[in-house]
Amino acid sequence: MITAIREVRRAKGLTLDDVARRCTPPTTAQTIGRLETGTRTVSVAWLNRIAAALEVDAADLVRLPDRPDIPVAALLEADGAHAPRRPATLVSPRPDAGTIAIAVEASIGEYRAGDAIWCEPLPPAAFGRALNRDVLVPRPAGRFLFGRLIGREGDRLQLLPPGAGGRQQVVSDPPWIAVAVQLIRAL
Repeated sequence: MITAIREVRRAKGLTLDDVARRCTPPTTAQTIGRLETGTRTVSVAWLNRIAAALEVDAADLVRLPDRPDIPVAALLEADGAHAPRRPATLVSPRPDAGTIAIAVEASIGEYRAGDAIWCEPLPPAAFGRALNRDVLVPRPAGRFLFGRLIGREGDRLQLLPPGAGGRQQVVSDPPWIAVAVQLIRAL
């Protein structure tokens, strides 16, 4: 099995020792190094442990022929574009199970026509995780509200719509909301 453990670890700015200490139970940097280079076989159990330590899905650590890695040609920093110090790759985005999407048909606020917004549905007990983030809120009769969740008082949610001049909207007791987690934009 060919893995992308090293690439993901480096992209996150972690050392072998950092990953080893984050594993549950902790392991050694030497073991992580052997798993990265393929000198030690990566079992599914190891893949899951390392994925948890890197805070990614296990599937993000496996190179699949139908999901090619993208080589990093340059790093864009405050002072301009620079060549990477070492070879690096990025993994194409893949939605988590349960992800829903919003297709942006007309530009509004920071969103442009053609964008796709991936959202994570949340139950009422988790609404607090979405404070100060953009959310999709279901309304009766198949309608929705979309905006920045700016406040919550009991079962009432306060949203500011995207774009200038929008008035605050208040929604009572929605069964779920979906928080924006990924913006997909073609240039």
